[in-house]
Amino acid sequence: MEYHLALIGYPIKHSLSPWIHNKFLDKAGLRGSYELHEFDRASSFEENIKLLKRKKYDGFNVTVPYKQEIMPYLDEIDPIADKMGAVNTVVNKHGKWVGYNTDGIGYVRSLEAAYPDVLSNQECQILLIGAGGAARGIYCALRNRGISRIDIANRTQTSASAILDLNGNRGNCAVLSIQEAEKVLKDYDIVIQTTSVGMRPNSKDSIIQVAHIKDKAIFSDIIYQPLKTAFLSQAEAAGAPIHFGHTMLLYQAQYAFEKWTEKRVTLGNMEEELKLLLEGR
Repeated sequence: MEYHLALIGYPIKHSLSPWIHNKFLDKAGLRGSYELHEFDRASSFEENIKLLKRKKYDGFNVTVPYKQEIMPYLDEIDPIADKMGAVNTVVNKHGKWVGYNTDGIGYVRSLEAAYPDVLSNQECQILLIGAGGAARGIYCALRNRGISRIDIANRTQTSASAILDLNGNRGNCAVLSIQEAEKVLKDYDIVIQTTSVGMRPNSKDSIIQVAHIKDKAIFSDIIYQPLKTAFLSQAEAAGAPIHFGHTMLLYQAQYAFEKWTEKRVTLGNMEEELKLLLEGR
């Protein structure tokens, strides 16, 4: 069998997904291709979807700005993706399109690859900074792992509240302002930065000042351009172990590849290869 895979979104010309998934195909010993379909906002999304249907892909990824727009065109949606309100992976199952979201599970896999025992204590306290799509996915995945205390700090607190309401029962999870979170960083075992603050070209920016932290608390940033954000640099200077965003990119792709092929590939040295690739950009 030869797999025909793709990515839709805009803009995506510089996407790393073809590099990642062609590596996965090689590792799995499978034949196939991974194409880019850049759908600009001036074109008809419905007509573009008809084009995809005719091409009969085995599966495709969906990135901004179409993670919500794709949903009405799907035959089925996985409950987690439905709860998140966003789809980033579509699988062609016998002619039916089934939508998934691999972001949250991919993030958790990347965190555990770096720190294998980090989530073994379900009483650990986690702070999510930001309340966008990535935060929704990470929150759902962590709650599904049994983590009960996940606070969310965000500039718009209604957005953070909406995430806490996804599971119906907030438990002892709380919504904080960014300023409040900065004062209580020492309470958390894991701090996860999910906003775009600090992304290139504004790489000197940090959404929060990292100081007075818990001993051995892990600080994580999902941004991967630059690899080491100002947020991570501050955390490292304060003595914290850090977790890089490019690993989430790989592990969410790994999970998508599993959905398409039913094969789980090992990453091997891909983390280091991707790191070098990003540093050269």
